[in-house]
Amino acid sequence: MIREALTDDFEEIYDLCKNDLGYDCDKEIVKTRLSESDHNREGVFVAFVDDKIVGFIHVEKYEVLYAPTMANILGLAVSKEYRRQGIGKKLLSAAEKWAKSRNIALMRLNSGSTRKEAHMFYRNNGYCNEKEQLRFIKQL
Repeated sequence: MIREALTDDFEEIYDLCKNDLGYDCDKEIVKTRLSESDHNREGVFVAFVDDKIVGFIHVEKYEVLYAPTMANILGLAVSKEYRRQGIGKKLLSAAEKWAKSRNIALMRLNSGSTRKEAHMFYRNNGYCNEKEQLRFIKQL
């Protein structure tokens, strides 16, 4: 049900990013990122049901000057039709296992302020929100 993502999974992951996360993304970027991912620094896992990819998680090694190494969840999505079936929990578990295999003992993630259902999911899986923050971005 859970396996490492392959480059060929890019279309299904793109669909999840677009339809379930609401991101305006580029299919070719997803394909390129998957094909160029550094498996020592990041992991991408997919969940599938009946040979159909229904979810994914992207996790990376996260290092800052002021804290121990963490694992940062960059993206987690489960198709609307497959939510509340334990798939998200299994994807989280895969990311946590990935982190533990690299001697990383702390997980982190950011979640948009409007994603209340996601916040409840994370809390139910042992995550607590540490602070409120704003994200700033600048086009270069």
